[in-house]
Amino acid sequence: MEALFTSTAVVALAEIGDKTQLLAILLATRFNRPVPIILGILFATLANHALAALLGSSAAAFLDSPVFRYAIGLSFIAMAAWTLIPDKFEDDDAPKPRFGAFLTTLVAFFLVEMGDKTQVATIALGAQYHDVVAVTAGTTLGMMIANVPAIFLGHELLKRVVLAKVRMVAAALFLVIGLWVLVQTAGWLS
Repeated sequence: MEALFTSTAVVALAEIGDKTQLLAILLATRFNRPVPIILGILFATLANHALAALLGSSAAAFLDSPVFRYAIGLSFIAMAAWTLIPDKFEDDDAPKPRFGAFLTTLVAFFLVEMGDKTQVATIALGAQYHDVVAVTAGTTLGMMIANVPAIFLGHELLKRVVLAKVRMVAAALFLVIGLWVLVQTAGWLS
């Protein structure tokens, strides 16, 4: 359950103000069809994060050593720093709607999520917990928690939420996880 809850919290916080959340708002305003957009985000995230969690878990199993665990801890700390940098999503970067709300969202979200901080976090969480199903479920749930309200509330939500504070909370969470992994690897908790 720890993998599920941690994955959900980390990604839900990291996603707020992220470029994929801005994409969700943009798609919602372009299509005005929330259900296909939500389903597109759900399936794109499931596919993308399952692959990311599998990659992290497989790499951890293959490279199981203190050096690799230190690298995982440091990657969480790097994620903390990266989270503090605001994302921008230019309207010119938006997909041109040709295939309908679901397919446009599915493809756009899958591609935009590549190399995104939530995908990198999913790889690190997969490496940390070695539980592809729980990490995928948690990170997907976190994406949905952050994006579904954005689809319905759009720009109003962004006006009311102080993104800098949310980024700071998310960064603190990444930092705590990274430090916890480093302390655990060093054996200070044994």
